[in-house]
Amino acid sequence: MTTTLYLPIDTSAIAMGADDVAKALCFQTEKNQQAINLIRNGSRGLFYLEPLLEVQTEQGRVAYGPVTVDDVESLLAQGVLEGNADHPLYLGLTEDIPYLAKQQRLTFKRAGIIDPFSIDDYLAHDGFTGLSNAIALLKQDSNSIVDEIKTSGLRGRGGAAFPTGIKWQTVLDAKTTSAEQQKYIVCNADEGDSGTFSDRLLMEADPFSLIEGMIIAGLAVGATQGYIYLRSEYPQAQFILEKAIASAYQHQYLGDNIQGSGQRFDLEVRLGAGAYICGEETSLLESLEGKRGLVRAKPPLPAIEGLFGQPTIVNNVISLATVPIILAKGAAYYQHFGIGRSRGTLPFQLAGNIKQGGLVELAFGTTLADILHDFGAGTYTGEPIKAIQVGGPLGAYLSESQWQTQLDYEAFSAINAVLGHGGIVVFDNSVSMTEQARFAMEFCAVESCGKCTPCRIGSTRGVEVIDNMIIASQQDSSNEQSVALNELLVDLCDTMIDGSLCAMGSMTPIPVKSIMTHFADDFISDMPVHHAEKVTVKEQR
Repeated sequence: MTTTLYLPIDTSAIAMGADDVAKALCFQTEKNQQAINLIRNGSRGLFYLEPLLEVQTEQGRVAYGPVTVDDVESLLAQGVLEGNADHPLYLGLTEDIPYLAKQQRLTFKRAGIIDPFSIDDYLAHDGFTGLSNAIALLKQDSNSIVDEIKTSGLRGRGGAAFPTGIKWQTVLDAKTTSAEQQKYIVCNADEGDSGTFSDRLLMEADPFSLIEGMIIAGLAVGATQGYIYLRSEYPQAQFILEKAIASAYQHQYLGDNIQGSGQRFDLEVRLGAGAYICGEETSLLESLEGKRGLVRAKPPLPAIEGLFGQPTIVNNVISLATVPIILAKGAAYYQHFGIGRSRGTLPFQLAGNIKQGGLVELAFGTTLADILHDFGAGTYTGEPIKAIQVGGPLGAYLSESQWQTQLDYEAFSAINAVLGHGGIVVFDNSVSMTEQARFAMEFCAVESCGKCTPCRIGSTRGVEVIDNMIIASQQDSSNEQSVALNELLVDLCDTMIDGSLCAMGSMTPIPVKSIMTHFADDFISDMPVHHAEKVTVKEQR
């Protein structure tokens, strides 16, 4: 009898040795004359358990992990192919693992379950149902697909949280400049925020959901060409996406006459420029056109004049991959999840100094405290948590008094924070908040496109002001200079917020001001001596 095994082909699993484990499994089972069918699936997102080996049994999939090459022989000897519970790495039925069982998976419902290369497997798990429904709706009314997205309440998952349906409506209503021109669908897969990986995980675990979402978007607004602007640091995602796209063409889900509908849509993967700023939609479009990634002034909006000057939808991976479930289940089903204006679910990504890192998809409305308690299991070091940064390198640092805030766009805005792409980075009490504030300014100085003065010069001045504050704290016993520099830093932050051309410059002050407000007792005073000495030497030169 042949036993089916699942071992992730996800980047994180490979980094933890999954490929070596796969080779060892194949070698050892062949040596033992044991018949296996090894499927390289996507990750379930339980990164603290990777590589996670799953065995198909009559009761369902049984999990073991994290598995190393050295574990393979003992696993096989102790009956892993029969789902034996005696091995120390035995985790029980995968679906019953608390980390997974407590989630509300909609966008990621197939992640880690299907073979990412198999379109038949995708179809067997309700794949392309949304596309079929979209084609049927389109025959009734050209506006019907967009209406469904608007009713669902879906907002951009890339961080800006702009209502997706309104963006689509704008592109649908926009006119191209000539009969030869066309509208475009652009997927922003240039995932650059620290602590984020949901885009990559989705593309590597369930690439057809992104493809299906982009096709539906094209049908909805009359676009026939799509591009996935993929972060260049994601070679595994590129490999999987390109194979999935080729399969979609082969099965007539892409190209001319999609599934006999008379509709056309073409799709390509384009690699990013390796710049953080190209995650900003207008800079991304410049890069996609073969130019340097500089931010464009708005208006005009990309929905009016986007790629090559034509109406363009620019959406994040998760936004587009969520579209199929809305069209498959209906807008009311999706809107049932969430609170207030934040409808549906968001994939929260636990990273940093955390014991159980991974992806957690939940409806809006839970709190940071709940996620840390139910999923994180504390810091990796075992030390108390001091701060949590949510929303990437330009997100606020939240103190313990703020961890009960509901994870909701408006609730976070009310406390001068951002949900962003859903990245949650945990820091224990050894972190220097001064270094984190300095890093925010330094990050902007390095990654700024340089087009506008407040961002380009303001971030550089920000680093200098913080360095001078450190020196003043050592040399000025009266504290007068430190107070003056503190006021200068606040003024500088306000100038960047009000004067920057895009979110890069206007959001850089968010982490700095959050530290000055909520970690005031630690700001400057907690700078390590070695760093302070380095700054002093630099100033003397």
